[in-house]
Amino acid sequence: MRDVAVVSFAQAPSVRADQLRNEVEILMPVVAEALGRSGISKHEIGFTCSGSSDYLAGQPFSFVMALDAVGAWPPMAESHVEMDGAWALYEAWARLQHGDIDSALVYAFGKSSMGDIAELLTLQLDPYSVVPLWPDAVSVAALQARAMLDGGHHSERDMAAVAARSRRDAASNPNAQVRTPLDEAAALAEPCIVSPLREHDCPPVSDGAAAIVLAAGERARQACARPAWIRGIDHRIEPASLGARDLATSQSAALAARHAGALGGAFDVAEIHAPFTHQELILRDALGLGDRATAMNPSGGALVANPVMVAGLIRIGEAAQRIIDGRARRALAHATSGPCLQQNLVCVLEAD
Repeated sequence: MRDVAVVSFAQAPSVRADQLRNEVEILMPVVAEALGRSGISKHEIGFTCSGSSDYLAGQPFSFVMALDAVGAWPPMAESHVEMDGAWALYEAWARLQHGDIDSALVYAFGKSSMGDIAELLTLQLDPYSVVPLWPDAVSVAALQARAMLDGGHHSERDMAAVAARSRRDAASNPNAQVRTPLDEAAALAEPCIVSPLREHDCPPVSDGAAAIVLAAGERARQACARPAWIRGIDHRIEPASLGARDLATSQSAALAARHAGALGGAFDVAEIHAPFTHQELILRDALGLGDRATAMNPSGGALVANPVMVAGLIRIGEAAQRIIDGRARRALAHATSGPCLQQNLVCVLEAD
């Protein structure tokens, strides 16, 4: 396998609704910052891959419009995934394995504020047996949370502790959207939105964008003094039918972790893509983290900033940035997509 590393990362601050800028205007400074930090010019980039969703933009092939943020002239090698940007990074990593190019630009964008995101995500469910019932995303997540609690794996107090820690960490993250401190006892006294989920258990509606530059071999060392090398990466998927899998566990996350080489050794930091508090608890068990990560979601995670189609790529970027800055030597990053942790990607990052 060819050595590939994250050499730069940039993101836009997540906000509740960016009413003054469209996707291209949000993306342009982010892409420029990522390229500027890498020292690799736009014309040197061998491959470009993006992650987004036409459903969020409300128009087909919306990613074509976003190419204006990159600059589509002169012609370039470009691809797109209708997924979180973490899967675009996986495609770019695979493309770099071919050996004919040395760098790639990955970016993702999403404006969740333009519609009712909880209702919109219903459309990813089974179109024949589930969508006609129209369960919103929070209600579907509540089914998973109830399955976890009834299985005796964790408690509502554990969920509140995740939310409180995420808020504390968000206080030092300038890109976080929600920074209001949370008292665990007071949080548990709040009414449920959909039992057993309370407001603090759910992600905010966010607009945002992120970009990562990948480079291979010596080009990575030239671009960055301390590259974050991708030592393992894998993604797995489970049945779309909620009744065909155990919602209280995540077999796909566990399988992806095993194939990415994430089950051995300790991590200095773990950035886990868990939009709901109970999902972090499920993922920590599935990934076998326990006490193997000294810092869990130090950015605050998706509970404090959740731009759909971007939050997973941000997890990889946040983990990589800690290695680039010298704050960590080994990190685990995770991204998810689909209802109830249906699809999971695990990425292991290390310094030299």
